[in-house]
Amino acid sequence: MPLDPVTQVSGRAVFIPGADIDTDRIIPARFMKCITFDGLGAFAFYDARIDEHGHRTQHPLNDPRFTGASILIAGVNFGCGSSREHAPQSLKKFGFNGIIAESFAEIFFGNATTLALPCVIATAADVQRLRQAVDANPATIVTIDVADLRVRTSCGIDIPVTMPESAREALLSGRWDPIQELLNQESAIDAKARELHYM
Repeated sequence: MPLDPVTQVSGRAVFIPGADIDTDRIIPARFMKCITFDGLGAFAFYDARIDEHGHRTQHPLNDPRFTGASILIAGVNFGCGSSREHAPQSLKKFGFNGIIAESFAEIFFGNATTLALPCVIATAADVQRLRQAVDANPATIVTIDVADLRVRTSCGIDIPVTMPESAREALLSGRWDPIQELLNQESAIDAKARELHYM
């Protein structure tokens, strides 16, 4: 049974500055001792948000203007570094439901897609336009339209974006979770197992 399709996601947005934001910055390794991913949201960008004395920094996620933002805007090569699944899990648990960036690390992109967290690619100029719009008015609503491959805002911006067609199709068809895809084939797997003499 397919899961819910993801045709579009909307919400207020926040820009996270910097290129090559790696998975260790997204979720520091010391917070990966968990058995489940529950609670990881509290540690998203922890070392950037909290200094060594336990005080909140000037990071955008600490800015009350962006509290509750659910669309993340970023630069080049977002999610590079290790292949840890905890990185997109922490962002999803933090409350993000979509990411717009100039480019993504391939493994991060795949891990995000399996969480129904659409990642779309925009030009540097368009990322800058979006950044300026949400900085000027944090109440701006940003919509990632997976079906039409557009990003639209409540202030009138309408830009094209891209994503691999395989990921787009998985989101639109509700087939974004490979584990669920496997579970959906349980009867076929059982039938095949009965055919095998060594099972």
